[in-house]
Amino acid sequence: MKQINNGTLQKPIGSGFGATSTAGDVIKGIDLTGKTAIVTGGYSGIGLETTKTLAAAGATVIVPARPIEKAKAQENLAGIANIELEEIDLMDYVSVNRFAERFLASGRPLHLLVNNAGIMFVPLRRDSRGIESQLVTNYLAPFQLTAKLWGALKKANGARVVNVSSQGHQFAPLDFDDPNFENREYETLSGYGQSKTAVNLFTLELDNRAKAFGVRAYSVHPGNTAGTDLAKEASVELLQQIGLLDDEGNMIPEVAASLKTIPQGAATTIWCATSPLLNDIGGVYCEDADIAELASGEGVSAGVKPYSLDEASAKRLWKLSEEMTGVTFHP
Repeated sequence: MKQINNGTLQKPIGSGFGATSTAGDVIKGIDLTGKTAIVTGGYSGIGLETTKTLAAAGATVIVPARPIEKAKAQENLAGIANIELEEIDLMDYVSVNRFAERFLASGRPLHLLVNNAGIMFVPLRRDSRGIESQLVTNYLAPFQLTAKLWGALKKANGARVVNVSSQGHQFAPLDFDDPNFENREYETLSGYGQSKTAVNLFTLELDNRAKAFGVRAYSVHPGNTAGTDLAKEASVELLQQIGLLDDEGNMIPEVAASLKTIPQGAATTIWCATSPLLNDIGGVYCEDADIAELASGEGVSAGVKPYSLDEASAKRLWKLSEEMTGVTFHP
């Protein structure tokens, strides 16, 4: 029987974890020996913590990095067992294809695909196809990568795809009529919001299509986390606009006190990747190492907006994604 979310599955299931749980807490008792994982952006911030945690549990972790970041990745991953460093540029669809082809050529099954890499607060940029950079990096590249690795995911006889989303999906639904800001003024938070809404819709439809092959999908809000590179291009004015900084440009104390540490920020990704509680559940949006509730009311709050779990929108997005990437993905 086909399982559709549309919000009906968005109820916490009593994981035993919460906002202060760490990746180390969540992985306790789980053995990933013999498993293979790919973690995009797995060389810094939450991605690095995800990589370390999976590798420490016995998984072989492939970490694809942009060529320009490779030296940093080598330094950050030095001394960690079970790591393979590869090259990928998520803004270059040819690079995504080449990475997938190299992995498929190894003949290995893929047990975990963590689409972790993402960008935020960036000015208007476009890839070689003219597609806006946040939509490419945060969503279309993960769609393409997942599609290209589909054979390896099926081969695992039980795989999970974890797509790192964000509470920022509440900034904006996906504008199907103008996803690339060709006929409207570019607004970076709207660009980010629609890219993460797309992640949630993709997760829903992927799970519905892939579960028959033993592949389940989850979207994750890591929580607002200190120490990541996500705000490296943000202006003071923009951070003030969204309520993170005061008039003097200092972080508001209440905001600072609410931020997660990086090990806490990686916990929900690790929970979705490994928890046996999710063996028969997929297509859900998770936060604080449990399934999130639906967000109600206006503004940004805990939980997930119903518009990013709409089945009709998810199917429409799948078709649009195939058109924009030129990739046919029929699990």
